[in-house]
Amino acid sequence: MDKKEHHRPSWDEYFVGITKLVGERSTCLKRTVGAIIVKDNRILTTGYNGAPKGLDHCVEVGCIRKEMNVPSGQRHELCRGLHAEQNAIIQAAWHGVKIEGATMYSTYKPCVICVKMIINAGIKKLVYVGSYPDELASKMLLASGLEVVNYKEEA
Repeated sequence: MDKKEHHRPSWDEYFVGITKLVGERSTCLKRTVGAIIVKDNRILTTGYNGAPKGLDHCVEVGCIRKEMNVPSGQRHELCRGLHAEQNAIIQAAWHGVKIEGATMYSTYKPCVICVKMIINAGIKKLVYVGSYPDELASKMLLASGLEVVNYKEEA
């Protein structure tokens, strides 16, 4: 292989790709989401959206939110699943991994519930790919002082 042809991904490109792969484990019928928490260019934890452990997944029992035509960004309490960002933070707590000062990568901009958890977990940077319709989440991210990056993929 010619050295000129080799493309070594940037750290963001690398971690966004891994985040998307993590999201493929999702069991949500509405949206496939992955999240990872990284510090010093090392992956600390991963998460994807799905039902709590031991409970039936939405792909098995259906989606209450879809059945009720609940729009994205509204009525989160009706969802059986945890969000990918929540699962990544919970995994850190479960395994005793310190995530203060880390970067979270997510396939979508987090909802307000996840934003509040990200802020209180001490995460300092958020890199996300897709948008999510939650105005309060956007306002809280802006007020939080977190470094927020909307990662744009090359075509």
